[in-house]
Amino acid sequence: MEMTERQLIQEIFNTVDVIFEFENVDEDSKEYTLQVKRQDNDIRDINEINDEMKHYFKEANFDYQEEVEPQEIDCDIRVQIKR
Repeated sequence: MEMTERQLIQEIFNTVDVIFEFENVDEDSKEYTLQVKRQDNDIRDINEINDEMKHYFKEANFDYQEEVEPQEIDCDIRVQIKR
């Protein structure tokens, strides 16, 4: 059984072990914007986390654009992905 887009996204974020929430979802065009935060006890560098996420999303054939420590929202990384 094949995973849905949302299941695959959730699996990737669980693998990287970060907290995430959907900011914007367009199921028709398969575009998603997500806000990502480190776990409270996570001491990894934000860029290390971003590189890991980028690797998994590229492997799953998603286009990946990120904004590290965006000014206008309270998250560590804002991610825009499209499949």
